[in-house]
Amino acid sequence: MSEFNNVSVVKKANVYFGGNVSSRTVRFADGSVKTLGFMLPGEYTFNTADPELMEIIDGDLEVLLPGSENWSPITGGQSFDVPANAKFTVKIKAATDYCCSFLK
Repeated sequence: MSEFNNVSVVKKANVYFGGNVSSRTVRFADGSVKTLGFMLPGEYTFNTADPELMEIIDGDLEVLLPGSENWSPITGGQSFDVPANAKFTVKIKAATDYCCSFLK
């Protein structure tokens, strides 16, 4: 899906890591929430509360997921799942556009 219809968008950005990662929260009528974001090159570690689906719209990165000792390459058009109450790290190689779905 390249477009969301009938949603609410929180105007204030979520800004992390000195501005190198930012996103906007999108709320759907059914109560589901996604963020649309952008990451500049660098290495970033995130914590999750809920399970997440990270869809990479465009970009180039490696991800180290919980329970794995190996980095996995991810490029635009690919996605990965992150479990609830976990920590994961990304190495952003090129500016990366993403959509994060919070699964409940």
